[in-house]
Amino acid sequence: MDAIIKSIVEAYAEESFEAQCALLRTLGRIPAPTRREDARAAFVRDWLLAHGAADVEIDGARNVICPIGPRDGALTVFAAHTDIVFPDLEPLPLREEKGLLYAPGIGDDTANLVNLLFAAKYLLEHPALCRNGLLIVANACEEGLGNLDGTKALFARCGSRIKAFWSFDCDLPQCVDRAVGSYRYKLVCKTVGGHSYAAFGAPNAIEILCRVVERLYAQRLPAGEKTTYNVGRFEGGTTVNAIAQEASLLYEFRSASQACLDEMEASFRRILAECRDLGGELTAELLGVRPGSGPVDPAALAALSARSAEAIECFCGVPAEFRAASTDSNVPLSLGIPANTVGTVRGGLAHTREEWVELASLKPGLKIALSLMLQAQAQGQGQGQINEKMKQ
Repeated sequence: MDAIIKSIVEAYAEESFEAQCALLRTLGRIPAPTRREDARAAFVRDWLLAHGAADVEIDGARNVICPIGPRDGALTVFAAHTDIVFPDLEPLPLREEKGLLYAPGIGDDTANLVNLLFAAKYLLEHPALCRNGLLIVANACEEGLGNLDGTKALFARCGSRIKAFWSFDCDLPQCVDRAVGSYRYKLVCKTVGGHSYAAFGAPNAIEILCRVVERLYAQRLPAGEKTTYNVGRFEGGTTVNAIAQEASLLYEFRSASQACLDEMEASFRRILAECRDLGGELTAELLGVRPGSGPVDPAALAALSARSAEAIECFCGVPAEFRAASTDSNVPLSLGIPANTVGTVRGGLAHTREEWVELASLKPGLKIALSLMLQAQAQGQGQGQINEKMKQ
């Protein structure tokens, strides 16, 4: 890590800590269900404008987009998602005990969003450093059936100009460099049904779907990359003495390999075709697709990941934990664009209402986020040139 960048980010993190905690307490109360992130998006937009941004917009996908530096040419994106997994539309409950802040979604991804905003704030306060184009993005629709639609919309709009992508999500010292893709389906079976005694023997929608599930769980998995499947919800029928007229289930399969995902898709379709003659009408609705890793240049990805690893080890004192996961980085990785998702806080019980973050971890997290942004500004300028600007 360059000594000047290191000293700048350490000093800035120390002076910003109390303000970060205050922002986290405020932002953590604002509800942001997936596809209903409007209140949090408006707050983030107004916060950026109040801290020096000249141009911030909320696009049609509810992404908050703040350009920094040149508006033409290549772009590097730094992002964190605004949505949380909880459906609350009223202010979220929040409590603080012994240096821990508890609230639904406080770590995933509210605290990481705070680190993104404060890192952006430093660049907004030092415009002379901004010689390369950045996009600061507080994106929507990362969680669940949001299907990464916020990031997909960003790349549909700017993808040809984006050369590198970082999202801030997960916990320290994690770094995601491989995209676990997924396909999610709702499978519905409908039959005539009838009385459990008088019409005994008539096709039962629940029984038919059970036979489908049996075949799904007997399928052979692709070789190579880890691939999984799951039936996560099953419902249907009316009462104990009625043959079920309708039943449904939710099914997904996952892999970090798009080739494996394609093989699982073909297997799913084959099983459905084999089950068409079981006595019920089967329909499959695709609920969402998260793409897996695509043709990323290995050297370019390794170089980007090395920058993440250096920042994590420098400011956390432990090596980065590289892993595959499903995050906003799926989208650029599927398109062949180098990307990492980096954790910038310590916490636990994610996706529960008892989720917590360690407030003190905001400091190393901000150092990681800002150092990556400053290094992105140093690209193509020469470290000496950027160092002179930082000294001013």
